[in-house]
Amino acid sequence: MRDDRKDEMGRRHFFRALGGGSVAAAAVITAQPMIATPAQAYDPGADETKARYRESDHVKAFYRTNGYETLKKN
Repeated sequence: MRDDRKDEMGRRHFFRALGGGSVAAAAVITAQPMIATPAQAYDPGADETKARYRESDHVKAFYRTNGYETLKKN
C-alpha cells in the first residue's frame, strides 16, 4: 500500500466515521424529552359527510352482471 496517502480519508475510515455519526445523532435524538401536544379534531364539513352513493343504471348493471340480484331479500 502507498504511504503517501495517509492524509486522505479511505473508504473504511469514511464508513467508520459515518457509523459513529449516526450513533451520535441517535443519542442526541433520544436524549431530548418527548413533549405531548393536544390533539386537534378534524371537522370534515358538510361536503365530505353528505351521501354520495346513487344506484344509477351502470351500478344496477354491475349488480345484475355479478349476480348480486340473487342475494336481495324481498
